[in-house]
Amino acid sequence: MTRDSAPDLLALHAVRISGFADTLVLARRFGLDVALTAELLADGAARGWVEHADFAGLAGWSLTESGRAENERLLAAELDEAGGEGEVRAVHREFLPLNARLQRACTDWQLRPAEGDRLAVNDHRDPAWDARVLAGLAAVGAGLGPLAGRLTAVLTRFGGYDTRFATALERARAGDGGWVDRTDVDSCHRVWFELHEDLVATLRLDRGAA
Repeated sequence: MTRDSAPDLLALHAVRISGFADTLVLARRFGLDVALTAELLADGAARGWVEHADFAGLAGWSLTESGRAENERLLAAELDEAGGEGEVRAVHREFLPLNARLQRACTDWQLRPAEGDRLAVNDHRDPAWDARVLAGLAAVGAGLGPLAGRLTAVLTRFGGYDTRFATALERARAGDGGWVDRTDVDSCHRVWFELHEDLVATLRLDRGAA
């Protein structure tokens, strides 16, 4: 039976997988009340788990090293209570080949090797090239669906990755290529990055080796 996560875990985890975001964005990530999220973040700041920064017109929260450790402690306890570690690890193993394909597709979206320049920027004037990349992303999305379902069957907080990815891909196919790899929108790449970080945090893995 799937397990719901506690609000304090979700608020801290939202900071972990978002990297840097304001209170409203963090609240929306898991459908939390904004006022409650602000209260939980303030409590986290008092405990030294999160920090608030404001620079270059941007303001938001980020995780400290102690906050990262606390996040992983809470996630490990939750996963143990849910009895789902074996399933999440199995999903992660199946995720890795898809991750390689996603990275390849994003690279091909950004670069289109030309004669004498293997790192030529993709100017998106070759519709066949871009169509091939989008088809590759669609195949990745098709593989993601079953994995997301298995994860959500363990913990409800894993819900939505597949539908968010599908929405981003639909927008990219409609002509807005930024939805493939932009970091300031819920693009295919951003959604995938968050899922990868979610798995790494949940299983306490080294991101560089996972």
